[in-house]
Amino acid sequence: MIRKFISRVFGHKSPSSAGEPAIIGVARHGIRREAISSGSRRTVETLQQQGYKAYVVGGAVRDLLAGMTPKDYDVATNATPEQVRQCFRRSRIIGRRFQIVHVSMGAETIEVTTFRGHHGEAGSQASSKAQTDEQGRVLRDNVFGSEQDDAARRDFTVNALYFDPTSETIVDYHHGLADLKQKTLRMIGDPKTRYREDPVRMLRAVRLAAKLGLTIDPDASRPIREMSELIENVPPSRLFDEMLKLLTSGYAVKCVQQLRAEGLHRGLLPLLDVILEEEIGKRFVTLALESTDRRVREGKPISPGFLFATLLWSQVLSKWEAIKAGGERPTPALFLAMDEVLEVQAEKLAITRRVAGDIKDIWALQPRFEQRSGKRPYGVLEQPRFKAAYDFLLLRAESGEVDAELGQWWTDFMNRDGEARAAMLLPPKPDEAKKRRRRKRKPAAGATQ
Repeated sequence: MIRKFISRVFGHKSPSSAGEPAIIGVARHGIRREAISSGSRRTVETLQQQGYKAYVVGGAVRDLLAGMTPKDYDVATNATPEQVRQCFRRSRIIGRRFQIVHVSMGAETIEVTTFRGHHGEAGSQASSKAQTDEQGRVLRDNVFGSEQDDAARRDFTVNALYFDPTSETIVDYHHGLADLKQKTLRMIGDPKTRYREDPVRMLRAVRLAAKLGLTIDPDASRPIREMSELIENVPPSRLFDEMLKLLTSGYAVKCVQQLRAEGLHRGLLPLLDVILEEEIGKRFVTLALESTDRRVREGKPISPGFLFATLLWSQVLSKWEAIKAGGERPTPALFLAMDEVLEVQAEKLAITRRVAGDIKDIWALQPRFEQRSGKRPYGVLEQPRFKAAYDFLLLRAESGEVDAELGQWWTDFMNRDGEARAAMLLPPKPDEAKKRRRRKRKPAAGATQ
């Protein structure tokens, strides 16, 4: 009853059983055309001038209504990808699973999608059905349809809002604005079917609930735990992208807590199976995620490599100790542990080569922070990933994994120079002095083999 009342308050028209949407004016929703990016506004206007329907859709509208600044803007239209491409000189068609058009507007890239239809059902404009696997996951879906079809195909009601910057109205087919006001995340259609089509929607539900402070509707939440195994059927590259969105949302701590509450952490990230059960590991990861959340909210840059380095560090430590116990020397043991952990993780998340390189650089520098004599500390300062590795060290110190004195020493050493820095150097350990003498020994002149 409350939901229907809010729908009447915020809509000029009420949706009917025939699928008539609510048309919500600016006086009700409060979003002016100036609130969206100039690139998305020009994209919509150009398509409308060419005779097509076009709206800013999805997350951008949702975030603006929630008082947040959107990261990017998507546009939906009844123009086909080829027709969209003909409207914009700087555009290109991309994607196989979902064919979309990237339109370049200055520094902006606007993602333009054609209204999606139902999977080859009567009334859609497609000549073939979407391709699915044996579990029902959609593999390829370039089925085009009407605006109403497109709204029905979207995942959650809060994502099925269409903003027309020309008229400054919002088209709402599924009471999305009412659900947003009621702090409810509701699935469009049967949740089990929608999760089978795309298991990533389960992760998206967690991310949106945490980010927007929404409660997942019981009908959408209930199947998640029993269907969580479907995540294993998602390509690692998509899983990596979705996890990166989750961890860089500015609400990573809440997202991880929600993952565990919904039973999605098992097997997704091996580290989450055990790390939050260990006090030091739990504190280390929590500190890392809190630091990332702060940086996101302050508009500061964040490093995916640093993020995943913190999340996987507990696994590296465990493997490292096991390999050393088998008789391997510390440095080779560390590199073997690093490779093994990343190889196992690659089965779940397709961590890119560049990010994996950053992760390894951060890990490899950690033992070198223990070396505070001679020229070695100067060499550490010159490493390209020193600052990230130093921040990583401070997290280890704050969590209690290493002595806080080590982090403070490097803070002081980094901020001093000249004689003051040299005065901080520690005397070499006895074993280090022996190694140096052994390396300096040269064969006698004229010695034979």
